[in-house]
Amino acid sequence: MRQFFRTLHNYFFYCGIEKAEYNEVKKDAYVSNFIIWRLLHIFMAIIFGLLFFSSIFIDILSTNRALYFGAFFYSTLAISFFFQLEKDSIFAQFLIYLSISLLFIFGCFITQNNPNYPSATFIALLLITPMFMIDKPFWMAVELCGASIVFLIWMRGIKPEHIWQMDVVNVTIFTIVGIFLNIIANSVRIREFVLNREINIQKDTDEMTGLKNKGALTREINSFLADESCNSGFMFMLDIDHFKNINDTWGHDIGDSVIVQLGNFLAEKVPGSEILGRFGGDEFILVVKNTDDEEVAKKLAQEIVSGASENITIGKTDQKVSLSIGIAIYRGEEKNYSELFKKADIALYKAKADPDNRFYIYE
Repeated sequence: MRQFFRTLHNYFFYCGIEKAEYNEVKKDAYVSNFIIWRLLHIFMAIIFGLLFFSSIFIDILSTNRALYFGAFFYSTLAISFFFQLEKDSIFAQFLIYLSISLLFIFGCFITQNNPNYPSATFIALLLITPMFMIDKPFWMAVELCGASIVFLIWMRGIKPEHIWQMDVVNVTIFTIVGIFLNIIANSVRIREFVLNREINIQKDTDEMTGLKNKGALTREINSFLADESCNSGFMFMLDIDHFKNINDTWGHDIGDSVIVQLGNFLAEKVPGSEILGRFGGDEFILVVKNTDDEEVAKKLAQEIVSGASENITIGKTDQKVSLSIGIAIYRGEEKNYSELFKKADIALYKAKADPDNRFYIYE
């Protein structure tokens, strides 16, 4: 029984997955909502604009002319917000829920104009809107229940008793159906996001170290260089001195162990906000953002060189590992990964040629 309630809780609050998983893909869901509802608002603006225009010439539509114009005006206004807001912002989510609420109010007005018939527009909205919203199903359940209660209270004194009773039955049934449709749609879409995230992580992760691989490094560094708000940083290119000798002398298993140890050491040493990964073989790339201070680069390079020597072991021997680091300072000039990479690569070769200094800054 406890497992049943836990499963039910997860479906209502986290779309059928665990809380930690949901939080990891929540922003993806918000972005998906943003894109879908921006398109829906454009569609609504077109539809309500056509209905308003038609109501000028068609008598049967003239009763709802003011509603059509109001819906058209709101949809157009909302579109302007959607082109200014961040895709994963909370305000964008709020705007979507506001639009859903106003759609239900629109359904109430349409029903009020036809009091002698069971509600069709409102019930259609109960079924359709939950299919286009990815969020905790609990909130959509609150939205649907609240809208249904308002609708039934609103129509109580407007509709004939027998029609209102039919609406009570229909609205109750379709509110429940709408909630379950939302739960099903959310669980399917969220699991897609989880699966896509896992695939992307596998695609971008170096299997040996768990750090970013070459493809992920290239993409993230290019993104960093293209960001106009970021105009400073520095790139470290690191590799292990005489790594081929380590493989030849102690075997590839020991060589792999050294690479794994270096990856773990760098992951602990470097904040997660920086770009860090294994470029290939025994080469690693580190990009530190938002500083072009050479003293900061030198201090970090020295800490990495000495820390690696102290913490990384070659099998069960007492032999120390040494690193060489080439450093390229970024001051907003380079526009792509390869330009900065070439400078760091040149600096790395100069660092290897100097036995007294294990790092070198490109000049």
